[in-house]
Amino acid sequence: MKLLVIGGGPAGINAALHARELGADVTLLEAKQVGGTNLNDGPAPVRTLARTARLIRDAKSWDRLGLSGSSPQIDIAAALASARRVADYVHDQQRLVEALRRRGIDLVDGTGPSVFVDPHTVAIPDGREFRADAVVVAVGGRAGRLPIPGVELALTYEDLRNLTALPASAAVVGGADTGCQLASIFADFGVEITLIEAAPRLVARADRDVSEALAESFSDRGIVVLTATLVERLERTAAGLTAHCRSGTQPARLDVEAVYLAVGWPGNADVIDAARIGLETNLGYITVDETLRSNLPHIFAAGDINGISMLVPSARLEGRVAAENAVLGTRRRFTHELVPTGSFTDPEYGGVGLTEAQARERYDCEVAVARYKHLVRPVIDDHPEGFCKLIVERNRRYILGAHVLGEYSAEVIQTAAACMAANLRIEQIAELQPAFPTFTEGITVASQMIVRHMGIAPTAPTWGELQLSETPPSRSSG
Repeated sequence: MKLLVIGGGPAGINAALHARELGADVTLLEAKQVGGTNLNDGPAPVRTLARTARLIRDAKSWDRLGLSGSSPQIDIAAALASARRVADYVHDQQRLVEALRRRGIDLVDGTGPSVFVDPHTVAIPDGREFRADAVVVAVGGRAGRLPIPGVELALTYEDLRNLTALPASAAVVGGADTGCQLASIFADFGVEITLIEAAPRLVARADRDVSEALAESFSDRGIVVLTATLVERLERTAAGLTAHCRSGTQPARLDVEAVYLAVGWPGNADVIDAARIGLETNLGYITVDETLRSNLPHIFAAGDINGISMLVPSARLEGRVAAENAVLGTRRRFTHELVPTGSFTDPEYGGVGLTEAQARERYDCEVAVARYKHLVRPVIDDHPEGFCKLIVERNRRYILGAHVLGEYSAEVIQTAAACMAANLRIEQIAELQPAFPTFTEGITVASQMIVRHMGIAPTAPTWGELQLSETPPSRSSG
């Protein structure tokens, strides 16, 4: 069986590897460098910059920890070089390309865009054509652009690699995960930042408590947060750029040196000329069913190109599912019910499962919030801001959702997701014994609050519940 995989990011690599394990003859086409946006341009490099930003931030608390000395200064060229070292490590030290070829995969990289010639054949710019029995499309997406005058003056995260000097001021348009990360990193680097979001709140898909606390923290750091605000046009000025905005009926102008867009991630279906062979698409994404099969039964789409989950772990799973269904003819379904997410802003935030609003629409719920200021590790680290919030279904006592804000959120949320995947009841989680002192203790503390409030078992009050000045942390749906 001959399988053709288009795209060498997380979804494509996993599809190719899994198909080889299943005995298929696999060709993998990659337009640029294997690893995709995830490794070469996006999450890995941006989060390396976030690490640099975090060290600059931590220097501000040196005196409280008994340290002295001058604060570090950002060298943007060196920081960007550091951001490339993760990809360099995978390619140069781990030899990803050679490893794929050793597995028997016919890897053809640096090809430029691949396009469909007919439903079973794909051509690359040098004229070569590749024909297969089945195809897995994993060509991802790209940074979105606003349909406004002057949009060509704006930058995206892709332009970070070419940055030679930091702007004194910048606007970041888009207050979801990517926009918040860019705003947070630039702010730690000393750039005067305005964050503009069209929706009524930042990270609109997150739990409302996370959104509101993140916006408040950003404002406390000096980031100007403008929500329910539209950017209508950009224009060049002698000093940089002017963003013409509107909030309701009120027009406003913002003068900055640079504007960065983080306004979505459309799929690359047009790049492969999906329309030529009749592949059904929507907003640049290939439409698939629950088995990742397109309207053409031998073509599957995995990763960002199908627009379903848009997360690296999901892409990896989808690559395996698509390969299995393509090679074996099975109808295995993918599932993204429990996919923990984490951001590398300051403060970090993470979540898994339902938000409180979503849960209350469907279930009788109990909610508890463990404040980090009542835990030892956050106080030790001099970062007591933040919380761990659990949402529990009262009847069966399973966690429906978990949401955290503060240090190590991307790590803490993994424990909550594991508890949910294991179907642990809240009283079982309350008796877990996480290492002390850690941020992860917030999960057991919130669990103990719920157990106590619901009367499941006699439980001593937590330290937070003893603080009489605090608003009671548990609340039911009534």
